[in-house]
Amino acid sequence: MHNHVYHVLDAADFPLSLIPQLQRRLDLTPQRSQNRRSKTSVYRQGRQADMSFIITRSDLLAPQKEQVDKLMPYLVHVLRDALGSIGKDVRLGNVHCVSAKRGWWTKHIKDEIRGRDGGAWLVGKVNVGKSNLFECIFPKTGWNSSSRKAPTVTRSSNLALGVAHGKSARPLRSNTAGQGKVIDPQRATADFLLPPPQPEKRFPTMPTVSHLPGTTASPIRIPYGGGKGELIDLPGLARGSLEDHVVEQHRPDLVMRQRVKPIQHVIKPGQSLLISGLVRITPTTPEITVLAYPFVPLTAHVTSTEKAIAINTQAHPSGVPTVAKPGIGHKMALAGSFQLQWDVTKQRAGPLTSSSAAGLKTQALPFVVFAADILIEGCGWIELTAQVRLKDIEYVGGSTKFPAVEIWSPNGDYIAQRQPMNGWLLGKPRDSSAGRARPRRSMKGVKKNQKLAGRK
Repeated sequence: MHNHVYHVLDAADFPLSLIPQLQRRLDLTPQRSQNRRSKTSVYRQGRQADMSFIITRSDLLAPQKEQVDKLMPYLVHVLRDALGSIGKDVRLGNVHCVSAKRGWWTKHIKDEIRGRDGGAWLVGKVNVGKSNLFECIFPKTGWNSSSRKAPTVTRSSNLALGVAHGKSARPLRSNTAGQGKVIDPQRATADFLLPPPQPEKRFPTMPTVSHLPGTTASPIRIPYGGGKGELIDLPGLARGSLEDHVVEQHRPDLVMRQRVKPIQHVIKPGQSLLISGLVRITPTTPEITVLAYPFVPLTAHVTSTEKAIAINTQAHPSGVPTVAKPGIGHKMALAGSFQLQWDVTKQRAGPLTSSSAAGLKTQALPFVVFAADILIEGCGWIELTAQVRLKDIEYVGGSTKFPAVEIWSPNGDYIAQRQPMNGWLLGKPRDSSAGRARPRRSMKGVKKNQKLAGRK
């Protein structure tokens, strides 16, 4: 009767791992609107099923927990844009940003699950960290051997296969030996659609954690609380086929396992940025220098555009490291032209706009800094920035003509854009000379000089 779906999203390519219209497909309770009279829960056909968002692997965003906490308004804003028209009027107060590796905010989710009855479902795409998160948020405490029993999950818990009452496309056939009878989807129970739950014990067998997609082949049900409820890990949905264009031994390199400390790459006019031979980024605005900060576990290389095209299309061999399969050069297609349309002058101006230094207003500066984040599905993101002088900014039809880049990828897929997070400013490499105290003056011969001065 009581169900809660946790939509697990990956922080590496957030929000590309969002499953569109998941709430409507599973017939869940709509997200709370900004109306103060909106209901917190709704019963539909005898069940209560609502949804929350969990952004996992948040340690990839910033090195410290406090920095990730400050990113929550930004993450909610990006998620609201990704939801489309639905996200304009909802509150989105049910967004959690956790890290199973560091233990950031996992205790809050664990206490939330322990306090609920019924089923808690982890839904998401492959390699978003569901199995790793499962082990951290499973409520292991409160186990009582005397009251141990299997949890009762009613027919209204058929969220794993998206079976809504009266909306199933075809009847189900029983697997019972010797019967083979047709079962009405409205009467199908979760015990029929899901594998049997594990016996409740103090230390249950947790899902296998692996960077390979498809490790969780079937739903995993583990009860807790003496039959109070159960936590269910569902197999991940397809996320993309970028690994099909990568040499087999380099496919594990596509997954970002730890936070990348990016190196600043300067893309001058006539140059392009290559990401391991798979993705090519070419600025199209003349006389503009673009700064790139790749937050990807792949190798980045800046070279001339002519050479980058030859390497990307595999026209001739080169010494530049690449992970692309041989013979896929003809599949490289234009993913689109992306504009650096967000103004980050205040964040990038440094001491010019700092209140402890010059304290200038951004309107008084003779330049503007534009930026954007380019997402690679299942891999990471690349932060692009460009500084443009005010007198060089062009206006077409009353709108600003922003600096733009063209991006080429296999079949023109796996690329998206989002508002910049300014990840370079959060965890850039420290300057060894910054904050260094002035060296102490040598005292050699000072007393001798003072005596000589006293005799005079």
